[in-house]
Amino acid sequence: MSWHPTYKSSKFRNVYGKAGNREQCFDGIPITRNVHDNHFCAVNAKFLAIVTETAGGGSFLVIPVNKPGRFDPHHPKVCGHQGGVLDIKWNPFTDNIIASCSEDCSVRIWEIPEGGLRRNMSKAMLELYGHSRRVGLIEWHPTCCGLLFSAGYDFKILIWNLEEGAPVKMIDCHSDVVLCMSFNTDGSLLATSCKDKHLRVIEPRSGRVLQEADCKSHRVNRVVFLGNMKRLATTGVSRWNTRQVALWDQEDLSMPIIEEEIDGLSGLLFPFYDADTHMLYLAGKGDGNIRYYEVSTEKPYLQYLMEFRSPAPQKGLGVMPKHGLDVTTCEVFRFYKLVTLKGLIEPISMIVPRRSETYQEDIYPMTASTEPAVTADDCVSVMSLSQLLRMFFRQQDELKRLRDELVQKDVRVQQLELELNNLRNAKNM
Repeated sequence: MSWHPTYKSSKFRNVYGKAGNREQCFDGIPITRNVHDNHFCAVNAKFLAIVTETAGGGSFLVIPVNKPGRFDPHHPKVCGHQGGVLDIKWNPFTDNIIASCSEDCSVRIWEIPEGGLRRNMSKAMLELYGHSRRVGLIEWHPTCCGLLFSAGYDFKILIWNLEEGAPVKMIDCHSDVVLCMSFNTDGSLLATSCKDKHLRVIEPRSGRVLQEADCKSHRVNRVVFLGNMKRLATTGVSRWNTRQVALWDQEDLSMPIIEEEIDGLSGLLFPFYDADTHMLYLAGKGDGNIRYYEVSTEKPYLQYLMEFRSPAPQKGLGVMPKHGLDVTTCEVFRFYKLVTLKGLIEPISMIVPRRSETYQEDIYPMTASTEPAVTADDCVSVMSLSQLLRMFFRQQDELKRLRDELVQKDVRVQQLELELNNLRNAKNM
């Protein structure tokens, strides 16, 4: 009998995590103490944004990512919200545009000056009001410029056309607070996890729920699409209160493909997926560790690779987009770790060990473009056309139903006429 290794040969088998030195960290940052389960951090190739602790209202810092060091307490902030900021996300196509949402029920769009802030910014490009309760999540559409999704504590997801500054659709299929949103590669599908313990795959254009799972044995907290694999990864808690990761078929959520227990800790597990390398990273809130796996479409589906360990607990993590990585060091992923107790933002690079200093083409395959595929108006037009088609088909169904009712009523009228004639004939006799 031949011996088979427990793992397949992989170029990412020996990926290791490397924490930045003190000179590469952002120190003295007054990181928010809000207990909302979010990252409170967003990063791109130009800027690092961090939600800060503030006495009133809500604010966040924007610092040039190439200027680490000790934070100046008088550094200007983005401070227009009337309530605490709960989520921030950079526009994937425009490095100077950032969206924020808050406890004040608003979503705001900000344009950061080239080079960073020189004074406090309180006036947003756009102020978007449509939720009746605080807004906890925002996500940019992955291929459409100017389309933003927001999820509020009113259990609704609003789709905003930023070119018009107005909502174009409301997704109203959740019965409790939406915990997480994730798009597939082209943005044609949206996966959500919800406090009602349901996992859903939704078609954003129609708002129709395509698949739904009642997660009783695996209480889902976070969900992420696995690129073009037609798979979902979720993190949650088992019935024995252990932390789990699970993989699902996006076209059949009747049961997970695989469930794997992680540990017995209580902190939320944040999943991060790199569609280029097919690597899944799991980072626990309050942990100092980041586990990483390689995902495949064949058994064992989820292959454990290694673990980055640190004694400092993380409150949240920002992820650098691919075009901001250092290819000369074979860096394939980079986190920005929020360490609240130290007021520290620490970069953590995931590196493939290679001896050659030349560009390693095999670990940097084709990746998502920084140019949008369609505009918001084009996307909204397609959504409108889809809505018109659905209305047309609904009307056709309604017409068919009315025709059937009319036929049944005609038959009933004929029966009543016959009965009436029978009664008349009986009286005449």
